[in-house]
This record gives sequence, structure tokens and C-alpha cells, in this order.
Amino acid sequence: MIRVNLLPHRQLRREARQRQFGLMAIFSAVLAAAIVIMAYTVISARIDAQSERNARLDSAIAKLDKQIADIKDLKDQIKAMLGRKQVVENLQTNRSQAVVIFDEFSRQLPEGMFLKNIKQVDNVITLVGVADTNARVATLVRNFNASPWLESPSLVEIKSVSANNQKQNVFTLTVKLKISQPEKEETALKAHAAKGNKP
Repeated sequence: MIRVNLLPHRQLRREARQRQFGLMAIFSAVLAAAIVIMAYTVISARIDAQSERNARLDSAIAKLDKQIADIKDLKDQIKAMLGRKQVVENLQTNRSQAVVIFDEFSRQLPEGMFLKNIKQVDNVITLVGVADTNARVATLVRNFNASPWLESPSLVEIKSVSANNQKQNVFTLTVKLKISQPEKEETALKAHAAKGNKP
């Protein structure tokens, strides 16, 4: 019977398997390292891109904040300009208003009475005058009610006094100015001017 010693062959196969395992381990390590490096590179690139986007967003936000501040300044300037414009318009309106109001008083004042004092606070005018009868004062109140410029007349006080052996009635009356638009005021001014030009 022939006997064959297989130990060297098995040892060679074992060594070959060990070499193969070593190569596979090295290849796996290299592949894992490559995967880690690639993942790190991709993640770093994404982080850099996100940081760049964040920087762009921060820059855009800073620009928007500056624009908002500029818009707020412009709004404040516009508000101040509108306030000054309103003041000028009010002055322009009030400049002609005094003439119209005095003309209205002269038109609405009945015969037999005259005014001693006129005082205005905001849109309330206080009149102090003298009338020969109480009926004249009542007529003045009715005339003020029908006036396009005046409203809410209120008799504050009326008292009888004697001057130069004549009986007179001293009255205090308040009346409010109607708030009218500049166009209406211009129309009223033209109407008053037309009336004033009639003989």
C-alpha cells in the first residue's frame, strides 16, 4: 500500500489562503479608507457650500436691514414733509378765512347791534356785542345757523345795561367754524366777491 504525505500541500494551501486573506484585508482597509476620505470630502464640500450660502444670506440680510432703515428714514422724511405741507395748507386756508369770517359777520349782523370783541380759540369764536333788543340777538343766532361758514351758535349771556340814558343789551355768544375743504372755500370766496361787487 502506497502512502502519500499531504502535509506540505495542506500547508501551502493554508499559506495561500492566509496570503489571500491578508490581501483581502489590505484591499478592504484601502477601500474603507477611500470611502472615508470620499465621504469626508463630500461632507466638507457640502459644509463649505452651506457656509457660503449662509454668508450670502447674511450679506443679503444686512443689505435688507440697511434698505429697511433707509425706507424708515424716507418714511420719516415723507411724514415730516406731509406735516409741513399740512401746516402750509392750513396757513393758506386760514389766511383767507379771517377775511371771509369778518365778511360773514358783517352780512349776518342785524341792524341795531354791533360787536365789541371777537376772540377765536381753535374753531370756536366768542363774540361780545351790544344790541338794542333781545330780538336782534335771536335774529343773529338764526342767521348764524343758516350761514355756510358758521354752525352751533350758543348764547352764553345777555344782560341789560344803561348807557347815555338808553337801555342796551350786552350779549356774549359763541359760534363754531365749519370745517370746509379748500375747494369749497375758494367757491365761497368767489361767491362773496361776486356779492361784494354787486351794487
